[in-house]
Amino acid sequence: MLRSDNPNILLIVLDTVRRDRLSAYDNPRETSPELDAFAARATLFERAIAPAQWTTPSHASMFTGLYPSVHRVTQGNFKLAESIPTLAEILGCAGYHTVAFCNNPLVAVLDNGLQRGFEHFYSYAGAAPNRPVDARHSPLRRAFATRFRRFARRVENQFARSDSLFCISMYPWLVPIWTRYINYKGHTERSVNDLIDYWRQYISRSAEHPLFVFLNLMGTHLPYKPPRDAIVRVAPELRNDRYAHAFIHRFNTNAARWSSPPDSPLKDWGRAALRGFHDAEIACQDGYLGHLLNALHEMGALENTLVIIVADHDELHGDHGFFGHGFAVYQELVHVPLIISGERFPRGARVPTNVSTRRIFHTVLEAAGVKPPLGEADPNADVARLTLANVTDGHPDAEEGVAYTEAYPPKTILSMLRRRNPAIIERLQLQHVRRGVYAGNYKLTTVGEGVEALYNIDRDPTEACDLSAEYPALVAELQGKIKAFVDKAERHSRDGGMSSDLSREMEEHLRALGYVD
Repeated sequence: MLRSDNPNILLIVLDTVRRDRLSAYDNPRETSPELDAFAARATLFERAIAPAQWTTPSHASMFTGLYPSVHRVTQGNFKLAESIPTLAEILGCAGYHTVAFCNNPLVAVLDNGLQRGFEHFYSYAGAAPNRPVDARHSPLRRAFATRFRRFARRVENQFARSDSLFCISMYPWLVPIWTRYINYKGHTERSVNDLIDYWRQYISRSAEHPLFVFLNLMGTHLPYKPPRDAIVRVAPELRNDRYAHAFIHRFNTNAARWSSPPDSPLKDWGRAALRGFHDAEIACQDGYLGHLLNALHEMGALENTLVIIVADHDELHGDHGFFGHGFAVYQELVHVPLIISGERFPRGARVPTNVSTRRIFHTVLEAAGVKPPLGEADPNADVARLTLANVTDGHPDAEEGVAYTEAYPPKTILSMLRRRNPAIIERLQLQHVRRGVYAGNYKLTTVGEGVEALYNIDRDPTEACDLSAEYPALVAELQGKIKAFVDKAERHSRDGGMSSDLSREMEEHLRALGYVD
C-alpha cells in the first residue's frame, strides 16, 4: 500500500499556546525564535481555527477529520466510537510505524480512544508514566510497572467520570500535589530527548516503513512555573515584581479559577502578569522545540518528512470576562497557530484563508498517499480535495473559506460551578453549546439557538465590536450555515456515524489489532 517515496509524518501539538503570544504571529516579544525560524522555511496559516475550545475534542477532530458534533468526544469521559477510524489506525494499516510521545493526561491517560492505532504510545503524564527506556528494565520490574500503571489509570479515569472527585481535586491545598506528583504537564525535556533517540535508533536499524510520530507538548499550560532565565529574557519587568509572583503563585493553586469566569474582572496588572508568565513558558518550551528540530535535521530525518506544528486551542487570561478554555469560542481561544513544512507547502508562505485544523487529518493522508477506509459518498474520504496543500495560494478552497468551531460546556466544570457559583451559569449561559462560523472576514457566534455576536475579525481581531444589529441579513445567512451544520451532524449521528467501507485487508488488520470485532 505504500509508495517508495512515502514521507515520514511529524505532528507536533503545542498544547494551550496562545497564537497572539508567539513572535511568529507578531508578538513584539521574542517568545518563539525557534518556531520563527521553522516558519521562515515553511507555510504559516494566518487563520487556522480549532474545531473545539479544549484538548480532548480538538485532538479528536485532528485525529478523525470530524467536527465535535460528529465525532461526539465532547466530554472527558466520552469515548470515540469504534466505527470512526483514527489517523494512526489508517496509517498503521497502510504500513506506517506509528508512535506517540504525549505530555497531556487527557490524551495519554483517559480512556477516550485517542490512543488507538499507535504501536507505541509513550505517556509522560499521570502517576505512572511510561518511556521507551522502560523496555530495558528487568521483566519483573516491567511487570510491576505495567500493573501499577493499569491501577493508576483506573483511578485517574475515575476523576474524569466523577463530578464529586473532580470537585475535591480542585481544593487549593490539593492542587500543588496533583500538578506535581501526577506529572500534570508531563515532562517536556524527557519526551523530546526520547523522541530524538527513538528516531535515531529507527534510522540505524534501516527500517523500511515510514514513521508517523505524534508529539504533544504541554509546557505552556497552567500552572505557570517558568525558569527564572525565561522570565528575565521575555518578561524582564516581572523579574523582581513580588506582587506579580505572589499573584501567580496564588493563581497556580486555585485550579477552579483556571476555567471559571471570575466574579469581577481581573485588574490590568494581573492580566499582564499572566501574559508575562505565559510568554516565559512559551520561550522555555520553544528552546526544547528548537533542540528537537535541529537534532532531526542533523540526522537527516527531515529530508522527506511532513512536519505539522499546531495548537489544539489557546487560552483566555480574563479576556471577555473568561479564564481558561472551558466555555467560549473567542479568537483568543480558538484562533490557533498552524505551520506546515512539506513538499507541497511553499517556504515562507503566509496563508490568509480561514481553515479548520480538523483538516490535518486529510492533509496527512493525502501527503502519505493513503485513502481512508470510508465510503466514496462520505465527503470526509476525499482527502485530495480537503488537504490544506490546496489553499497555499491564499484562495478559498473546496470549503470556500468557511470553518466552524464548537464549545460544548465541560460537565465536570459545570458541576463545580453549580456548587460554588450557580448564579454565574445562568448569567453567562454557560450550560449552552456555543458555536462560531467563519466566512471571509466575518465571524458569527451563537449560544444555544440564539445569536451572540457578529464580528469583522479582520478589522476587529479582539472582538470588541458586535455588528449583529447593523448586518441582519448577514447574521441570518451565517446563522443558517450553523443550523445546516448542526442538522447535518445530527443526521450523521442518527445514521450510525461514519460511512465505513473497509477493504478486507484493512478490516483484518484492524481486527488483529483489536479495533473491530
